[in-house]
Amino acid sequence: MSRYGPKLWIPFDSSRVAANTVARLGAMAHWLTVAPGIHQRRYDPFDISIVAIEGDDGLLVVDTRVEPAEGEALLADLRERFDRPVRWVVNTHAHFDHTFGNQVFGPGTATDAAIYGHANIARHFDDFEAPRLAAWRADPRREPDRHWDDVRLTPPTHPLDRAIILDLGGRVVELRPQPEAHTDTDLVVFAPAQRVWIVGDLVEESGPVMYGSGSFPLGWPDVLDSLVAEMRDGDLVVPGHGRVVDREFVARQAGELRLIADRFRAAHGEGLTTEQALAAHDDWPIPVAGLAGAAERAFARLDG
Repeated sequence: MSRYGPKLWIPFDSSRVAANTVARLGAMAHWLTVAPGIHQRRYDPFDISIVAIEGDDGLLVVDTRVEPAEGEALLADLRERFDRPVRWVVNTHAHFDHTFGNQVFGPGTATDAAIYGHANIARHFDDFEAPRLAAWRADPRREPDRHWDDVRLTPPTHPLDRAIILDLGGRVVELRPQPEAHTDTDLVVFAPAQRVWIVGDLVEESGPVMYGSGSFPLGWPDVLDSLVAEMRDGDLVVPGHGRVVDREFVARQAGELRLIADRFRAAHGEGLTTEQALAAHDDWPIPVAGLAGAAERAFARLDG
């Protein structure tokens, strides 16, 4: 089962998936230094990117994994690798695979880190993650690989509706809430001195982009185009899942998302149903099975 339901993702290129699997297994054994003081580690399940940023005053961690036990394992890995406490946590967006470890780091824990994230995360939890969690607790067979008995939804202690600069001591990062795209809770972390962008699931490398719960297929390309316009050649981009990429990769993914959005608009204007819209083309940039929910959300938005 995929991150966002059984019908939303299938591998689109078996050779690429196999190659990424080999690369991922190697990457998961260690922290990759993306730039001085900025490190990525990729964790199963879902090849999720966790980023640790070192400051003189402590460690900032981006995202917290899929469940509390994985959050505990992440905290242990951080303590083993780095000689400074975790003082800040940032959520790139609200989805469970990036936030269900929050409770390990936040208020009332020994770590007691400040958690930053988009101001809409608490509402997104109410609308999407809480119902999913309740459904799992009613019938764990729905997602047998999850261990969510002790999950406590832990929204940011510092919800953001505008960009801020966070001083880590000897290093600053910018936390930038984004317009509606992958969700309405997307937030980008930018380290200006190192020219590193941490973008969550606005960009994915180890598989197709995911139109998951609360996605905005029509607005997503504009958000990526705006980021690309600020990026320079040589900038490094850490996606929500997969290896570090560059500006060209993000621009290419933005183009694919725009093609999808443009086709949805055209089909809606022609009076097609979502099923007819998807059947009208056999060259979608991602597997058509991953577009059903996206088409429904796009048509609903176009309907006003």
